[in-house]
Amino acid sequence: MNLSDLNKITSHLSNTDKMPVLFLGHGSPMNAIEENEFVQGFRNIGKEIQKPNAILCISAHWETRGTFVTAMQHPRTIHDFGGFPQALFDVQYPAPGSPELAQETKKLITSTEVGLDDKWGLDHGAWSVIKHLYPDANIPVIQMSIDYTQPARYHYELAKQIHSFRHKGVLIIGSGNMVHNLRMVAWNKLNEVYAFDWAAEASEKMKQYILEGNYQPLIDFKSQGKAFDLAIPTPEHYLPLLYTLALKDKNESISLFNDKPVAGSLTMTSVGIGMG
Repeated sequence: MNLSDLNKITSHLSNTDKMPVLFLGHGSPMNAIEENEFVQGFRNIGKEIQKPNAILCISAHWETRGTFVTAMQHPRTIHDFGGFPQALFDVQYPAPGSPELAQETKKLITSTEVGLDDKWGLDHGAWSVIKHLYPDANIPVIQMSIDYTQPARYHYELAKQIHSFRHKGVLIIGSGNMVHNLRMVAWNKLNEVYAFDWAAEASEKMKQYILEGNYQPLIDFKSQGKAFDLAIPTPEHYLPLLYTLALKDKNESISLFNDKPVAGSLTMTSVGIGMG
């Protein structure tokens, strides 16, 4: 695809300064309605960056066989969790969708056939954090699914194909958690800044690789030893990080925020690329 073809596809979006890319550690769904330092961190980011034309989110909570994008005009707010207060189930995030952006995503990605989905919507990996960045729900949002049948390298390479969106005002967000082991959560320290030794070890190594720009060990996360194995027992919360890192340009700034562990086996660490 040449530049003129791309410009035709994205003609409904205005050219902009290059948008940053975010990985947001979303943590508990309760972050959608609670007031804490992590929520404030999301709000601060929303104030720091230019308002996007649209948002494309890769959430840990939409796994599919194959790759899909939401293509409806009005995505529903999905409450994909249980056991939380009614106030959380009452939250609606009525952001519009963007069938146009979905079509453009389908055309840009040539390594696989991208399906257009009209049933999913916005899951809590998307709306629970985006609502803090843009509380007015006035920016179109689409989600792209994670193909659970594919290895990490596939996801990293797939993300590179949507890089041109950064110049069209599209804010690309990966939403998950770098360290995410719910089976080992210290329930007595649910709201405390606390990490098990293995979680701290994995987190520090991940951050070192991110800040050094050394992404190969992160792609090969299954070969990094026991701390990584415990930190990433299943890949869905980790893979959105790789989508984010794949979009970083050489010599572009990268920074961490909300960089704290909670409940022993989770980290809220978030990443901003091209923030300034």
